[in-house]
Amino acid sequence: MPRIDFLLYLVTDRHQTGGRPLVPLLREALSAGVRAVQLRERDLETRPLLALAEEVLRLTRECGARLLVNDRVDLAMAIGADGVHLRSDSLPVAVTRRLLGPDRVIGVSAHSVNDVVSAESEGADFVVLGPIYETASKRAYGASLGLRPIEEAASRCRIPVFAIGGITAARVGEVRRAGAFGVAVISSILSAASVESAVRQLLDAIKAPI
Repeated sequence: MPRIDFLLYLVTDRHQTGGRPLVPLLREALSAGVRAVQLRERDLETRPLLALAEEVLRLTRECGARLLVNDRVDLAMAIGADGVHLRSDSLPVAVTRRLLGPDRVIGVSAHSVNDVVSAESEGADFVVLGPIYETASKRAYGASLGLRPIEEAASRCRIPVFAIGGITAARVGEVRRAGAFGVAVISSILSAASVESAVRQLLDAIKAPI
């Protein structure tokens, strides 16, 4: 199983950049210390998504970071990405593993403790659990979960659990104390006036004693 060696997971959404181009912001985030990016531009057609994925892969390679492609196993295989991130309606983890092999990373989105347990049993490398706090980008997934599901998932499962949904530098400590291995963010970085500053604040919070 690939070792998860990142604690901050940046999920992309070019609609949350305040009108700024996505790729330069990703370059800034990677330069500031982000080591894992999930390319999640779900509204892009295949060819423009492929072109963007190739561009982002070049950036992550330059910075020694990992690129996971949301849902599109075919596209991840085509460009040689480091892995994929699966939704509940994506290909099953076991099928994805057969396609990608043992060395690629498979992350899974979870919205309950049972989702986390299932993802682990199916062979996922890590899960992203949320939304933990209220956030506009995750309203479609229901009410915020709070910290208790992180505590339960961390106690029942061995794979890393990343908290997502309303995560800010000020909240990192409490989700980590609840048992989160790391945090996944979108707007906290991409919507920030200074991406570099936002990344550094999040990394400082992650590295602080729990």
